Amino acid sequence: MPLADTVTAPLNKFNTMAVIHNKDLGTKQKALAINLNPQIYGSFAEIGAGQDVAANFFKAGASSGTIAKTMSAYDMVVSDAIYGTQKVRRYVSEPRLIAMLNHEYGLIVERLASQRGDNTTFFAICDTISALNYHKTNEGHGWMGIRFQLQPNGQYNEVVIHVNLLDNDNVMQQQAVGVLGVNLLYASFYYHENPNVFLQSLMDDLSRDRLQIDMVRFEGPDFAKVDNRLMSLHLVKYGFSDAAVFGPDGKNLQPSEALYKKHAVVIRGRFRPVINVHMDMLNTGVKQFLQEADVDKENVMVVAELTLQSLKERDADPLAEIDEKDFLDRVDILCSLGQTVMISNFHEYYKLVAYMSKITKLKLGVVLGYPNLEYIFAEEHYQDLQGGILESFATLFSRKVKLFIYPTLRDGVIWNCLRFYPPPHLIDLYRYLIANNKIEDIRHYRESNLNVQTDKVLQMIKQGASGWEDYVPAEVAVMIKERCLFGYPCEVPPASTPVVVTDEKIN
Repeated sequence: MPLADTVTAPLNKFNTMAVIHNKDLGTKQKALAINLNPQIYGSFAEIGAGQDVAANFFKAGASSGTIAKTMSAYDMVVSDAIYGTQKVRRYVSEPRLIAMLNHEYGLIVERLASQRGDNTTFFAICDTISALNYHKTNEGHGWMGIRFQLQPNGQYNEVVIHVNLLDNDNVMQQQAVGVLGVNLLYASFYYHENPNVFLQSLMDDLSRDRLQIDMVRFEGPDFAKVDNRLMSLHLVKYGFSDAAVFGPDGKNLQPSEALYKKHAVVIRGRFRPVINVHMDMLNTGVKQFLQEADVDKENVMVVAELTLQSLKERDADPLAEIDEKDFLDRVDILCSLGQTVMISNFHEYYKLVAYMSKITKLKLGVVLGYPNLEYIFAEEHYQDLQGGILESFATLFSRKVKLFIYPTLRDGVIWNCLRFYPPPHLIDLYRYLIANNKIEDIRHYRESNLNVQTDKVLQMIKQGASGWEDYVPAEVAVMIKERCLFGYPCEVPPASTPVVVTDEKIN
């Protein structure tokens, strides 16, 4: 869309054209387009990392058409006086951002609605940022959000994001925040009808090695159909973040805040569907983790992890699309079981541990099946690392982490850590890890579970075969039947053929 068309493009109910992501628009062009649109008017409030968002609009020209006010309450006492004190006195936090949005948006509507409310869509864009300090002893990150109308006198919408700043220079981080703010404001008014375009446009004129967006939340009447869990998935799929997290209530969580100063136990799986084996793995693994001497039992978070690859069919093309409904079905079930869910792009376990270890310094537990122990010791998976398997192990096992191995059944033999035989040149390394309490068998598991394989249960569900309910938690069976999940036929043929699921293993 040419700039002239962009400037005069009407908002929301007047715009029936398909939303197209114009990647040719630069930051200055976007800011100018906003400035020249007489309907858009609002306030800027920025704490930390300068005032580069507002600065872009000043530099673009015609800023008086957009900017009602800019401000920056850097001093903590001043900030508290304006926005109120928080229960947790963290100034770079979501509660502080929400307080800023409440205050700034409320003020502009209160002061200007009577004068120009019939012809104006008001907004307030705010951020609270911790940019790189002078000694470079911190990690840059922050919260940014916008509250805005799409119709004069209409209800407001809200978009909130959390960003990690990766530039190794304070000025560069400030500049990145400025560009991101322009992208957010522009997307709110011109890309709101297509959340995927909205999300992708946030990285315009930015690169993924400059910043990561690891949390986004859309709220408001014009985003009523937006599923924020899908937005979390898209953050990872588009490479904007390595991981995204949401809680049992389905609401998006910022990973660093959710896992801050917590022990974490992670179980990875396809969960298609969740079966009794998964629950036994999780329950027994967590129970043993809690018995560790250096674990605070009152401060543990359990995380069910889905990788991008696990969301595709087995052996699918890496470029194959993810079935979003199937993804939501799995998430609904996990959340109904009270699980916190992580979506990640960590195919290798050492990358998962490295990510988690940046967030929390407390001990981590990873629950995995025996076949994954074999995978970890297979050197062909580390050919892209200069140090090979030793480099990956330096990351995986140098942290405060312990692997809990759930056994598997093969040809009538139970395979566990005691039966595992790595290649001869890795035997001493494996013995070292066992002796130093880095790897441990899961005990007190239900041996009957070893006869069950997820894919076989899935096959039974698709066929409507009798007896599949015995292999899944009761609440999962109810959800599958009520919503016809995973191919379950809503009308089951009367003469369904049972499927045998014995003598198989869980992956």
